[in-house]
Amino acid sequence: MQPALQALTVETAFAPLVVRDREMALCCLAGLWLYHDFLDEAHKRAQEIETASGSFWHAIMHRREPDPNNSKYWWRRVGNHPVLKTLSERAAGLRFEFTTPFAFVDLVERVRGTGSDLETLARQVQQVEWELLFDHCYRSAI
Repeated sequence: MQPALQALTVETAFAPLVVRDREMALCCLAGLWLYHDFLDEAHKRAQEIETASGSFWHAIMHRREPDPNNSKYWWRRVGNHPVLKTLSERAAGLRFEFTTPFAFVDLVERVRGTGSDLETLARQVQQVEWELLFDHCYRSAI
C-alpha cells in the first residue's frame, strides 16, 4: 500500500469531485495512512493540519503508538468535535459507554495486548471512530 498512498494527492484521491475544503481532504489522506498502519507518515500529515479534525487524527495516531500523554494533549486541542457525539451513540450500540476521549485513551492502555474481550471491544470502537471521522472529513472536503 505504501507506493499507492505515496502517489495520492488531494486531486487524484478525490477526482473527479471538486474539493471544497483542502484541509479536510488532507485529513482524509492522513486517515488513510493511519488506516494502513503507517504511523510516521500519518503523524507527519496530521501535524500539518491546524484544525480540530487534524488534531483528532493526530490524537488517534498517538493513542495507537502508544503515547497516551501526547494523545491526551491532542484531544485537548480537538475540543467538542461533532464526531464525538455520534461515536458515543454508535459505541452504545456495541454495548460500550464512550464517555470522553481521555477515558478511552486510558482504557486502551489498560487492555492493550491482553487479548481480552474488552480489548476486542476497544478495537471495534476504534474502527467505528476511524470510519466516522473519515466520513466527516470526506463529506466536508467535497
